[in-house]
Amino acid sequence: MLSSAFTVLLAIAASPGTGGDVPRSAQPAAAGTTQIGSSREGRPIRALRIGRPRARIRILVVGEIHGNETAGKAVTRALRQVRPPRGVALWLIDSMNPDGALAGTRQNAAGVDLNRNFPTRWRPMGAPFDTYHSGPSPLSEPESRAHASFVRRLRPRVTIYYHQMKRLVDHGGGDRFIERLYSRRSGLKLGSIAPPPGAVTVWQSATFPRDTPFVVELPAGSLSRASTARHRGAVLSIARALAPRHERALPIPFGAERRAQMRAYASATTGSTTSVCARRG
Repeated sequence: MLSSAFTVLLAIAASPGTGGDVPRSAQPAAAGTTQIGSSREGRPIRALRIGRPRARIRILVVGEIHGNETAGKAVTRALRQVRPPRGVALWLIDSMNPDGALAGTRQNAAGVDLNRNFPTRWRPMGAPFDTYHSGPSPLSEPESRAHASFVRRLRPRVTIYYHQMKRLVDHGGGDRFIERLYSRRSGLKLGSIAPPPGAVTVWQSATFPRDTPFVVELPAGSLSRASTARHRGAVLSIARALAPRHERALPIPFGAERRAQMRAYASATTGSTTSVCARRG
C-alpha cells in the first residue's frame, strides 16, 4: 500500500491541467538550444531547454541512445510544446546517437554500443558492431564524452533515458518515488534490470548519488499519439512533484482585540502593561 505522503504527492503531480491535458497551443516559458557535441561522423548532438535558464530543478530527457530504438524521440518532441512548472527546466536530447539512428544500428558509426562505453564498471566487450561492444576504452566515443561532459555541467536532478522492447520502468537505484510516479502515470510496470557494465545510468548514479537517472523501456515499434501523451504526462508529473513550492507571506492580524489580550496577559504575569504599550510605538 502506498504511504500517505506518496499518495498526496501523486495527487498533486497528476492533478488536472498537466500531462496529457496540456493544450497543443501552450507555448514554452522560454527555450534555447545548445550543441553539446558531435557524433563520430560529425553530426551535431543538441539539447533543447524548455523553461528558464536558471531554473533550480533540471530534468534531462533523452529520446534515443541506441540507433535502432527511436520511439522515445516522439516523447522528447512532444515535450517541446509544454510549459514546465515554475522553477523547473526540461532539457531534451532527441538523439545521443545520430549516426546509428541514420544507419538503423544499435551502435554508433564505429560499431560501439554507447550504453556500454561509460566509465563505471566498464570492461572490454566484443568487437565492433557486436551487440554490446564497449569500445576500446571508457568514453572512447565522441558521443559518450559529449554526454558525460554535459551531465557534469547540467547536474540534472532527474534523467530519463528511453529504450525499447521490455515495457517497463527500470528501478535504477535512485529515488523510488520518482520512478514509481513515472510508472503509475505512464502505465508501465516498475521493474528491475541487472545494471550492465559501462551503462550511462550506472555511471551517473555512481558519480552523482543524490540524482535519479533511470531507464524507461518502451514497447517495440512506434508510439501512438495516446501513448506519447501518457509519457509526456509522466515527465510533467515528475516536474510538478519536484517544482519548488511558491510561498507567500501572510502577516498575522494585530488589531485592537489582539492588543487587549496581550495587555491582559502582561498584567496577569508581570503586573504591568508598560512593555506592551511601548512596543506599539
